[in-house]
Amino acid sequence: MKKIGLISDTHGFLDDAVFKHFDECDEIWHAGDFGPDVADRLAAFKPLKGVYGNIDGKEIRSEFPEHLRFNCEKVDVWITHIGGYPGKYAPNIRGEIYTKPPMLFITGHSHILKVMFDKKINCLHINPGAAGNSGWHRVKTLIRFCISEEKIHTLEAIEIGNR
Repeated sequence: MKKIGLISDTHGFLDDAVFKHFDECDEIWHAGDFGPDVADRLAAFKPLKGVYGNIDGKEIRSEFPEHLRFNCEKVDVWITHIGGYPGKYAPNIRGEIYTKPPMLFITGHSHILKVMFDKKINCLHINPGAAGNSGWHRVKTLIRFCISEEKIHTLEAIEIGNR
């Protein structure tokens, strides 16, 4: 079993509450728009996987890909920053998501926390919202969940305060 801490859209700000909420996690996954210094701080705390976002510069883009697809506990996971959501996938995503859907599709960008199941392709979509202070969201959010035995479970949406 893996305990995952999911975060996105930090935009260079990392609330201390992240470390408290992700303390028991095995890995942290970041769905893009890290901003400066965030990746280094997270990677020093826990193993980190992530993708770059539209605000990320050369340094982040050289370390993290645009799309990351991998298996975790036999769950096919796809993380990308701008991917849309069920019924409104981004144009550059549609072809692959409909022909080779993952079990878990993670995006960022919108600053809107969403957990939706796409029955059409049998895929769980998660957007953890935004954990930074930049953007139009009012409350900073994270998600924690577990993956084991090909199942995604024990999902928690966490508010870490106003921005």
